[in-house]
Amino acid sequence: MSRLSKLGFINTRRTRQPVRRRIRSRGVPTALEAHEVFCTDDANEAGELVGKLFGTTAIHPTGPNHNLFQATLHAIRLRDVTLGHLDFHVGVDIDVAASGDHYTVHMPTNGEARCTYNGKQLDIASYHGLVVNPGTNLRLRLEDDMPQLVVRIERDALERQLSRMLGRSIIGSVAFDPVLDLTTDEAVRWHGAIQLLSTEALTGHSLIQQGLGGGPMEDLLISSLLLVQNSTVRNDLIRASHRLGRRSVRLSVEYIELNLARPITLDDIAANTHMNARSIQQGFRDDLGTTPMAYLRERRLERVRADLADALPSDGVTVTDIAHRWCFSHLGNFSVIYRKRFGESPSETLRR
Repeated sequence: MSRLSKLGFINTRRTRQPVRRRIRSRGVPTALEAHEVFCTDDANEAGELVGKLFGTTAIHPTGPNHNLFQATLHAIRLRDVTLGHLDFHVGVDIDVAASGDHYTVHMPTNGEARCTYNGKQLDIASYHGLVVNPGTNLRLRLEDDMPQLVVRIERDALERQLSRMLGRSIIGSVAFDPVLDLTTDEAVRWHGAIQLLSTEALTGHSLIQQGLGGGPMEDLLISSLLLVQNSTVRNDLIRASHRLGRRSVRLSVEYIELNLARPITLDDIAANTHMNARSIQQGFRDDLGTTPMAYLRERRLERVRADLADALPSDGVTVTDIAHRWCFSHLGNFSVIYRKRFGESPSETLRR
């Protein structure tokens, strides 16, 4: 089992081989060639399987070649970011009643597509991307031979990264403008993040193949989208990038990040930052909407989840091992707060 094959939202055992000769997908990125998730010539099955990626989906083949329909998905998933290549080989209408609890970026690699995005008509081409927010009603009309690259980002992961970038908690949901111009100078950041992820996935002994670099790779991709694409929070991000921030909070966060795997207290933070404990607490409340110790626990929970998600059976690690690694000594309490935070038990994350 590869660390890059843990596609938890798609059960590949439910796929079947097409009854006729398999059509070779053109344009599959080299990094994805060995990661076929499904191939089917049944439009209903394709809709069910694509729905695991997009949300409740129906696929309708169109045009004179509709009888040649064959859907293929190649994909890899880190923890909260999925990179995929989706090809239907013929023209199709893709109807998504409501996209799932994630953000999806569609990037056609050929031709033009017409879409209806929450009732608004849009046209996209190979130099455009389409950014789909959670809960979006979407219809995509693709032409023949119009494969697309797809990047899926889980909403929770995007909000966590945004909170770190803003230096405070988030109020309300994040909504992106739908059309992403891939020709701008700013889009170079987005292209570069995808290229780096692809290179890491392809290299046999890369950091993410060893379970070490998935988090930073995801952070780069998510922050690139947040900084490149216009959204309800982009102006806040621009202002935050020019703000030095409260010194007590900045120094405390730096100390916490360097000592996540060590038992530390508020007094330790105060002593090592040469700040008053009360001013640190006030700064965290004002700037981040939380307390220093709650922030510390949240960051440790994220590290635990990352280690559990990256672990393979051959690693021989247990939930207890990883919990202790990040200073959770009371396993009963740890399991409760982990389930409350991520909606599943630690053992479920490890098995996935």
